[in-house]
Amino acid sequence: MMLLLVMVAAVAWAQAPVPTPEPAAAQAPPTAASPAAPEYAGSETCQTCHEDIYRDFAANAHHRVETEKKRGWEGRACEACHGPGAKHAESVEPADIRQPEKIPPVQADKTCLSCHRNQTTHVGRIQGGHARSQTACVSCHSVHQKQTRKTADDRNRQCATCHTSAWAEFQKPHRHPVNQGAMSCLDCHNPHGRTMIAQPLRNNFNEPGCLRCHGDKRGPFAFEHAPMRLEGCSACHEPHGSANPRMLTRPDVRFLCLECHSGLGANRTGVGGVPPAFHDLRSERYRNCTACHTKVHGSHVNRSLLR
Repeated sequence: MMLLLVMVAAVAWAQAPVPTPEPAAAQAPPTAASPAAPEYAGSETCQTCHEDIYRDFAANAHHRVETEKKRGWEGRACEACHGPGAKHAESVEPADIRQPEKIPPVQADKTCLSCHRNQTTHVGRIQGGHARSQTACVSCHSVHQKQTRKTADDRNRQCATCHTSAWAEFQKPHRHPVNQGAMSCLDCHNPHGRTMIAQPLRNNFNEPGCLRCHGDKRGPFAFEHAPMRLEGCSACHEPHGSANPRMLTRPDVRFLCLECHSGLGANRTGVGGVPPAFHDLRSERYRNCTACHTKVHGSHVNRSLLR
């Protein structure tokens, strides 16, 4: 009996919870006070010092941001691009405010693309030539100035400040009427970005932009001239200016044609073969290829593009 009581007491003692000592109070690591979030001052505060800029900005399309409630910029149009301005308003230091013209172009473009990214004219802006050349949006656009409608001359002069070589080509004898203000660079190029070199505009069904004006050269043709399909108009033509009346890449038609057709089928109708050949270039009658091959862009009736 005594042995049974001892065994029961031993089991009860084993199942009893063992009291654990209270852990020493853990000392929380000292935390530095988190910096306060930048505060906004509002457009009215900006107007106090920048009165002239604000007056012109009121006539700019970007002033509509002042009523933008969805993005939270209501009453903060200036700070939508320049960042929170409470610190700048207090210190009046240029370093305390974001200035898109003085920050790296990538950061300036991010500010503009936060609103303009999904617009059709800006498709490929990041991959375009201006972005690759570190040319920011603010290099061409002014957000503050009063918005006026630019003429073709205004656009051309602005493009010419950087594209001096292209502008020099427009001084050649035969050119598109850009100097006369009848056309602008934007008629053929998309300055906001394309994934293609030189950022040319494309017409419907991805046709070359040249066909917007030169619609009589539009195919498809039953008998095509291969460069038209493979390389486009610039395979034979200088788009800006040329010494040739047809704005060809060579001053003489035959020299351009011989780049592809020299020595082809010399025993029959080839060009540039050993004389005498059918196209004997010693005779002037064969030196102007388009005198016979009038449909050089494509033909519906003749494989040799004669008509």
